[in-house]
Amino acid sequence: MRPNRILPGKMIGILGGGQLGRMMATAARHMGYRIAVLDPTPDCPAAQVSDHHIVAAYDDLQAIKQLAEISDVVTYEFENVDLAAARYLEAEGVLPQGSELLKITQDREVEKSRLVDSSLPVPAFAIIYHHSELAEKAAEVGLPFVLKTCRGGYDGKGQMIAKTENDLAAAEQFVASNSRCIIERFIPFEKEISVVFTRSAAGEITYFPVAENQHKNHILHQTTVPADISANLENNAQAAAKTVAESLSVVGTFAIEMFVVGEEILINEMAPRPHNSGHFTIEACNVSQFEQHIRAVCGLPLVPVLFHGGAIMLNLLGAEMEEYVQAENEFTNGHLHIYGKQGIKPNRKMGHVTYVGSNIEETRKQFEKTHASDSSFSGASQPVW
Repeated sequence: MRPNRILPGKMIGILGGGQLGRMMATAARHMGYRIAVLDPTPDCPAAQVSDHHIVAAYDDLQAIKQLAEISDVVTYEFENVDLAAARYLEAEGVLPQGSELLKITQDREVEKSRLVDSSLPVPAFAIIYHHSELAEKAAEVGLPFVLKTCRGGYDGKGQMIAKTENDLAAAEQFVASNSRCIIERFIPFEKEISVVFTRSAAGEITYFPVAENQHKNHILHQTTVPADISANLENNAQAAAKTVAESLSVVGTFAIEMFVVGEEILINEMAPRPHNSGHFTIEACNVSQFEQHIRAVCGLPLVPVLFHGGAIMLNLLGAEMEEYVQAENEFTNGHLHIYGKQGIKPNRKMGHVTYVGSNIEETRKQFEKTHASDSSFSGASQPVW
């Protein structure tokens, strides 16, 4: 078993080389750590700021063993890590987050069941194991409903919405094509919020301000902090997060997306790692979600979170990143992050920009002034299901 406390100068291994891995690595390097990343893509975003890059598939056990051998501790940037690889790393004593969190969050049936077991509020749901069960389960949940694959799927992929009985045939075909699915009642929510927190192995928890999210084409478009919610609802959201953190023995930074209906919350989905809606913490807090994550997995004490007062984070997708860079002289108030991805694809997350102020009113004025004449970054909010 490796030592519980991993001090600066040691090697941190990261499974996954995307933008979250890059921001983890950047935070860790500022703290004095060395970085090894395992990712199948040459010159991936995290590899560009790392000491070692193992170019291999996530289920390549020999590559996983190599990562374990050169790393003092290992973490991951996304939840679809090969479970056998995670169990190997856990057995080697280098994965303080463990494999159980991955097992739970990789499968929506398991995830929802654990939330229900903890008496936490979720939309009404049922599991469909065969397409012949759709009519029965749809009658239980009611129209409109959302269908999602139990495994995989993100940013609107692997899901569909059925609004009327005319959509039932397409829904049955969706289940037939995807096997086991979860059917959830469509929630006409007023807003979506996310609670991002960090928990240490010793049980210490710190919370970042509750964020309010807007979506465009089923992808997170904009995050505004603090969320426009009552103090009571904020307390309830953090209390729900604490229940999740303690019941699942979370280690590291963790995110929970919730729907707001009046003064009630319903938990939508969870992510056992830093989250897109927490990127504002890099400039808007005294400690980022990434530094807190590194502290937690390395056994260091967490930093009490202080917030500057207002933040707006805007995702840059596809060609928006190039447009933004070309017009950077006009965007003097924004903190620009470019992820270093090779090749621009529609709806691919290429970067983000964050505006920070002493309060949300000031920050919103900066943001609106900057984007007043630019329609590229506007769009109606849509939910991610």
